[in-house]
Amino acid sequence: MARKLAKSTLDRLADRLEVERVRLEKLIEDFEREREASRLAESSSEHNADPGNADGGSLAFEMEMDISMQQNAKNLLTKIEHAQDRMEKGLYGICEVTGKPIPVTRLEALPYATTVVEAAQRG
Repeated sequence: MARKLAKSTLDRLADRLEVERVRLEKLIEDFEREREASRLAESSSEHNADPGNADGGSLAFEMEMDISMQQNAKNLLTKIEHAQDRMEKGLYGICEVTGKPIPVTRLEALPYATTVVEAAQRG
């Protein structure tokens, strides 16, 4: 069941998905580069995440935050790539759960949305 979106709308959403995909790939690459640099850094009190001292606890928290942000970026990238795949297959804009058209306003807000709001709320 193909959804017929206006070409201009489809092009605009495709462009937004691509821009976001590129941004997230760079962000993930930067996270990985920073983590590798940190891993290779000389062992010192400022690089050791010793939770027994305040600096170490703070560093450990920062590292956990970085890992969490990287994982969030990876999850969002997966959603964007899935939406792009659906676009290529002519399925973009159709709810994966209900088969109903996803409103353009929802796609404008979340171009990677693959469900209507009701289906997303049901989990």
